[in-house]
Amino acid sequence: ITAKLLAKTMDVGFSRIQFTPDLVPSDILGTSIYDLKKSEFEFKKGPIFSNLILIDEINRAPAKTQAALFEVMEERQITIDGKVFVLETPFLVIATQNPIEQEGTYRLPEAQLDRFLFKITIDYPNLEEEIEIIQREHLLKNKNKLDNIKTILSSSSIKDYQNIVKQIVVEQNLLEFIAKIVINTRENPFLYLGASPRASIAILNAAKGFAAIRGRDFVTPEDIKAAAIPVLRHRVIVTPEREMEGISSVEIIKQILDKVEIPR
Repeated sequence: ITAKLLAKTMDVGFSRIQFTPDLVPSDILGTSIYDLKKSEFEFKKGPIFSNLILIDEINRAPAKTQAALFEVMEERQITIDGKVFVLETPFLVIATQNPIEQEGTYRLPEAQLDRFLFKITIDYPNLEEEIEIIQREHLLKNKNKLDNIKTILSSSSIKDYQNIVKQIVVEQNLLEFIAKIVINTRENPFLYLGASPRASIAILNAAKGFAAIRGRDFVTPEDIKAAAIPVLRHRVIVTPEREMEGISSVEIIKQILDKVEIPR
C-alpha cells in the first residue's frame, strides 16, 4: 500500500514484481523476441522499466535472479545482448521480505543489500492501533482509499528537489564523522562484516535528505546519527557468537555512535 500511495502522489510509472523461486532474470529485465514479419529480434522490456518498483518478498527468488538487480540498482541501466538501456529518472526500488518465514526463501547477497539505501522494520501494532485497524475494516473505511489520492509531484519537480538536496552544505568535520562511523564497523570485534564505502555515501545522502526535511540547507551531526541506523543495519553482519547471545546489528551501531566523538 505504501508503494502504491507513493506512486499515486507522484506522476511516475509504477511496477510490482512478485518474487518467486521459479522467477528468472528475463522476467524482470525483459527478453528478445523474434519478429517474423521484420525477420529480426525485438526487445520486449520487463517490469523493471519503470520509475517506482515494488518487489514483493524479495528473498523468495534465487541468487541468479537477485543478481539481475545489481546493475540496474547501481547504475540505473540494463545491459541486454550487449546493448545498454538507460532507465528514466526518478528511479526507486522498494522491496519487502518476511524476516520470520524461512521455508522457500533465499539469503540476500551482501552486494545486493549494499545497494538499498535504507532497511525499515515494521513492528506489530499496539492494542490501540490494532483496534483502529479492525474498526476501519469493519466500517469499510479502508476501501478504495487510494482512489482519493491526488498527484502532487511531477517527475520534473522530483528531479528539481533532488538537485536542491545535492547542494546542501556538509562541513569537512562532518564528512570525517561519517567516515569514522563506517570505519568503526569494520574494526568492531562484534561484527563479522563491516560496511563498505557505499555506506558512507549512503549516510551522506540520507543526512542531506534529513536536513532538507527539517528545513535546513546544511547537515548537522544529528542528521548523520538519524541516518546511520537505517543505512547500516542491513549492511553489517554480526558474528555468530554475538548473534547467539541475541545481540543485534542495531545495538552494535548504537554503541559505535556513542563511541565516535561528535564534531563541535
